[in-house]
Amino acid sequence: MSDTDFLLDSRGDAQDLGAWVIGAVFGRDGGCAFALGDGTVRLADGWRPVTAHDGACLSIAADVKDGVITGGDDGRVMRIAPDGTATELAKYGSKWVDHVAAHDSGLRAATVGKAVHILDGKGTALKSLAHPTTVTGIAFDTKGKRIAASHYNGASLWFVAAKESSPRVLEWKGSHTGVVISPDASHVVTTMQENTLHGWRLADGQHMRMAGYPSKTKSVAFTAKGRWLATAGADCVVLWPFFGGGPMGKAPTELAGGDGVLCTTVACHPTQDVVAAGFDDGLVLIAEIGSGRVVPVAAPRGTAVSALAWNGVGSHLAFGTEGGFAGLIDLSKK
Repeated sequence: MSDTDFLLDSRGDAQDLGAWVIGAVFGRDGGCAFALGDGTVRLADGWRPVTAHDGACLSIAADVKDGVITGGDDGRVMRIAPDGTATELAKYGSKWVDHVAAHDSGLRAATVGKAVHILDGKGTALKSLAHPTTVTGIAFDTKGKRIAASHYNGASLWFVAAKESSPRVLEWKGSHTGVVISPDASHVVTTMQENTLHGWRLADGQHMRMAGYPSKTKSVAFTAKGRWLATAGADCVVLWPFFGGGPMGKAPTELAGGDGVLCTTVACHPTQDVVAAGFDDGLVLIAEIGSGRVVPVAAPRGTAVSALAWNGVGSHLAFGTEGGFAGLIDLSKK
């Protein structure tokens, strides 16, 4: 047992899943699932394989009440129930379903090309939201009233229940590759093809540019109360302050750096100012923002961490790598 693997060995369960882990998520029922590049979903209670797609899984999200939904390069949106039953919710021909999302209000969303399709809890199509270019990311706000979509030259913010569908367009030139909404719905932030992030303060449209990364930032997450935006893309966890007038004019805080290995994935604890981070060499750790204390979770295994997720109460952490190694840690044990 290595010191770095202490939590994994003493409180965890791990498995080599044999394919790229493209995402990990906890359902609202507490069950954990891993989506893989070979088209299967692994349920962590026994690592049961479920065939989801004829091709690769491209995205995964917690479903409305329990289980998960996935999108694949076979053009399908699938629901995987906690018992492993796979049900097709939608089929979009040969077009890829790059992103999926769901909200506990009963709404689901899937991106196909330039469109965001909104579905209800039964899988019935409600509306299709058209964008000028391919949609690269989606996010519901906390209340499920709005959905943001990133695309070329900015992002679009839609009221999902509006009878007349016209978005608030947030413009900024360039290729935007993903999107998040702050917990209080006051800010929208996108990742970009450049080594930078861009944000908008919705109250007045103020632009925010967060730059200085040595590589592309592919993973970002707000802390539970929205005070910090945790980001990958550097050889540490970079945290931008979203309080006291920030992040403009304020330097970011850096955690868990110093060895030159890039951070690839971040996930924020659901209630505390704690961030889980995965690195390009496979290292997984937990960092406390206030104290800067770092606790290793899993040792490097040679391939980048590609998935990280907390459960709803923050007692369990799941991770997966490009090489197919996956782990589930129970942090509630005394």
